[in-house]
Amino acid sequence: MDKPLIIGVDGSDPSLRALDWAVDKAAAHGVPLRVVHASRWEWYEGHTPSFDINRSSVQVLSEHIVASAVERAQSRVTSVQVTGEVLPEDPALALVRVGAEAGAVVLGSRGHGELAELLVGSVSLSVAARATVPVIVVRGEAKNVTGGFRTVILGVDDARDSASAVEFAFQHALTTYASLTVLHAWRCPAREMADIPLADPEEHQGRAEEQVELAVREAMTAHPEVTVRRRAVEGHPRTVLLDAAREADLLVVGARRRKGHVGMQLGPVNHAVLHHAACPVAVVPHG
Repeated sequence: MDKPLIIGVDGSDPSLRALDWAVDKAAAHGVPLRVVHASRWEWYEGHTPSFDINRSSVQVLSEHIVASAVERAQSRVTSVQVTGEVLPEDPALALVRVGAEAGAVVLGSRGHGELAELLVGSVSLSVAARATVPVIVVRGEAKNVTGGFRTVILGVDDARDSASAVEFAFQHALTTYASLTVLHAWRCPAREMADIPLADPEEHQGRAEEQVELAVREAMTAHPEVTVRRRAVEGHPRTVLLDAAREADLLVVGARRRKGHVGMQLGPVNHAVLHHAACPVAVVPHG
């Protein structure tokens, strides 16, 4: 990664935790950090402004959020070049737009009510669904967020579409001195449906192992210093990835976006890990 990292902040505790994560990763990659706050963030999260809202007060608050975030980042890692700006825009649209110039966009996992630690916020979910660059949503327990496991998990589905996610995962493992576990989940429908003749599970296992091998072969040659574990696991991809994420510092998944009647949507597995993973999640668009 040679482009700046962008961190979206709104002044909340989750966004500040994401800020800490982002500045640490900017230092590891040797890139600048760009702090962005969109002044319509609170409106986007469901707060309806009154018609007589004091826009100068909104600007003052927005500038304070950015200035405080920049100061926090500079205090945490003095070697990182940190800049900040306020954008008078919808936050999701703004972050997607400026993110096109970045190496990645980092966001906090922001939920609502009693499920705040489980559910990802609407801004983070929308950016992850639309951005053309990797989007990292910082969530999980303290040990997962601070790199305590020294493990990156990479979920691969179709090896032909995995190149961008694979390279991102290898680069992150390399710069954070972590090992990399590459997972491919497979299912044998005949085991689950009594009226289907029993298929050979070893055949399914073999095909899954081939997908893993094909996905990482070139990257392993290019990055021999990264310790790689390859695993083909029987089970639903959502369950397999969430189980693995419990003892990981980052979960990397590819994004095969689909257009629905409400616009761009992430697939169900990406949606599940963004909502429930025990560690930060990186969604990497397919090249």
